[in-house]
Amino acid sequence: MSRFTAAWLALRERYDLAARNPDVLAAVTDSLKSAGSVRVLDLACGSGSTVRALHRQLPSRQHWDLVDNDPDLLGLASTQDLGRDVRLNALPLDLSRNLEAALGRAIDLITISALLDLVSDSWLHRFLIAVAARALPVYAALTYDGRIDLSPADPLDAEIVFAVNAHQRTNKGFGPALGPSAAGSAIAGFRPLGYSVTSGYSDWIIGPDDREMQNELLEGWARAAHDLQTISGVEIASWLARRKSALSHGLSSMCVGHVDFFAFPSSTR
Repeated sequence: MSRFTAAWLALRERYDLAARNPDVLAAVTDSLKSAGSVRVLDLACGSGSTVRALHRQLPSRQHWDLVDNDPDLLGLASTQDLGRDVRLNALPLDLSRNLEAALGRAIDLITISALLDLVSDSWLHRFLIAVAARALPVYAALTYDGRIDLSPADPLDAEIVFAVNAHQRTNKGFGPALGPSAAGSAIAGFRPLGYSVTSGYSDWIIGPDDREMQNELLEGWARAAHDLQTISGVEIASWLARRKSALSHGLSSMCVGHVDFFAFPSSTR
């Protein structure tokens, strides 16, 4: 499984959309309800799923600066037609090196989806300081938090999940990744900078009929466990076969934990 291919992003999009926490999203929209227009900076935009998820919730006149280092995904994101009042501007930038360049423009809201679990502690600190210096609100959605619940249970599930979460902490292009601790670290980092934070779970609920999604996740988790080499290849293959058997018989379901939050700068800062 690659979370960066257009095919993977298309597959996960409906699960992302269903998972977004409504209370957190309401806090975002309430903060902009008196605005006649809004300028949004979407970091690591991928194929543009955040724009598609949010544009109907925001003031009708919108300008989105879409940031990604993948030109193909950026092309998909920036050429979609969402109506004449939604303007999309592509910004090809590598956020591991050029974060400040992305922030050097007029911004009413920063959006991030499924990114923070990939970044390092040092990058997150840099991001928090840069954002707080500009008093910018941040809506961060779908940050993986390490919780995976599989049904029916298998004796090897806990070891596989442990390996997956260890793999999540390896370098994803920003240095050693925060992985499952990312959302908690970000929320804890915003509060002493004078931000109020609304947060909530945004878990993927994946049922027995969602076979393509389950298969993609199971294959990806097995590869992650192989990469860590803490479990034998024979054990991993046996686990995967048992899980796929349950899936083929319509018995398998999953819950994959994520967190959404909205960090808003206090007026008293």
